[in-house]
Amino acid sequence: MRAPDLERAVTLAEAALAEGVEHSLLLNLRAYRLELHGHLPEALVSLERARAIDPTDTPTLNALGLCLARLERTDEAIAAFEAAVAEDPNFAPAWFNLGWAAEAAGDLDKARISLERAEALTPGQPAPLGRLAQLAARRADWTAARAQAARALAIDPAQVDASLAMAAADLAAKAPGLAEGRLRLLLARPELAATDRALAYGLLGDVLDASDRAREAFAAFGAANAVLRDAYADRYAAPGQETAADQLAWLTRHVQASPRRAVSTATTSGGAAGHVFLVGFPRSGTTLLERALAAHPDLVSWDEQESLADSVRDFLEDPSDLDVLENVSEASLEPYRAAYWRRVAGARVDVRGKVALDKLPLNTMKLPLIARLFPDAKIIFALRDPRDVVLSCYRQRFQMNASMYELLTLEGAARFYDGVMQLGLICREKLPLAFHTHRYEDLVADFDGASEAVCRFIGVPWSAEMREFAATLGERASATPSAPQVARGLYSEGVGQWRRFEDDLEPIMSTLAPWITLFGYAEGSLH
Repeated sequence: MRAPDLERAVTLAEAALAEGVEHSLLLNLRAYRLELHGHLPEALVSLERARAIDPTDTPTLNALGLCLARLERTDEAIAAFEAAVAEDPNFAPAWFNLGWAAEAAGDLDKARISLERAEALTPGQPAPLGRLAQLAARRADWTAARAQAARALAIDPAQVDASLAMAAADLAAKAPGLAEGRLRLLLARPELAATDRALAYGLLGDVLDASDRAREAFAAFGAANAVLRDAYADRYAAPGQETAADQLAWLTRHVQASPRRAVSTATTSGGAAGHVFLVGFPRSGTTLLERALAAHPDLVSWDEQESLADSVRDFLEDPSDLDVLENVSEASLEPYRAAYWRRVAGARVDVRGKVALDKLPLNTMKLPLIARLFPDAKIIFALRDPRDVVLSCYRQRFQMNASMYELLTLEGAARFYDGVMQLGLICREKLPLAFHTHRYEDLVADFDGASEAVCRFIGVPWSAEMREFAATLGERASATPSAPQVARGLYSEGVGQWRRFEDDLEPIMSTLAPWITLFGYAEGSLH
């Protein structure tokens, strides 16, 4: 290992293990080779055994976190990295890994603190600075993004994260020519990792769109998505593997076949004065509404996170789980309610005495679960012109998961939107939940009127403080892709973006047409 000759080290470690010698280092090395060959579950077994042998070994805890992160068990990965830095506060790799894992989980404050610690421990390394620059760009803090990126590039002119952050800052400064030049140079590098290549293509698409080169922009978005489809195909589209679309299909069939549920007994709400779920579909204006409501003195919200993870695991993983959910006793549901509120508290949110707003658009797919756990919760269903929604999803760079994989083709995004909207309508008919439909375009056109209607539904008085939502954005980092746009305040450019790409969207218009009409977005409709 000191040579360094990792390949030889792994061979020696595997030989020793075969002879019955057991040590955390040997198991860690075997896990390294297993991960290289894509055998993540087997690698995890080795690393768990290594931790059992030596629970305080920092490199083992760090390796365990990496393996868990690659298995998309992000919460457990974060816990492993936190255990590593607790054992050795000067172990910079674990601080860096904690930073990007926290970013993936949507906790941008923890990500920033962790990366700053990694940078302090390794002042000559550009990687933490590059990630910090990217975080600043996600907050639309362009001064910090440019400063951090410049420091990283001074150390390593080829640093990818810094190059991307600098290009984003150029675009924000209305210098698309500079941004395009940076991105073209980046894309010309054959060694560029797939995810970085996709980010560069996607950002190039934004730059070309800002330069009024819509056809070229659409091609760049397609190139980004093609890279991601190839990179994640084994994980989300392998033969015989259930996809998010498959899950949506059996979930819809079950709810459709179920009788209308009677109103359940109201549940307590973790000390909150009320409980609201803001759902719909990604890129439907939910971030704008959430930030406006978050500025209300009687409401509290948090950044997008999977607070229902424990109950999803036990009640929404398989079609047979839904029958269990239908018949489970109220007493058996209490631990899941408690787990939900623990996760909310873990996001450093105090809901006591406030209306708690949980914003996660694809919680639409969890409405049957929400109806059992929190039957007294109120549901805000967010709408936006379906053409703008699907276009925006297609051109966006999301943190990848099974649902986001569906958005990597235009046809797939339209089909997934169609399926989620169908489920939403069926849930509205079948489930005993209070629903309010909110349209993004109405909020942009008449902020006071649309936000007052939402407040009336929630049961709080309208507050003029909601108009100042953009001024409060700095109080909480947001991991959502919409954060930089929302930081600008109210603007109308997000309405009707699809018109610039009308020819490119033609193949999906028949899929979206029923929703365009139903939701009142057809030409000549009364809004």
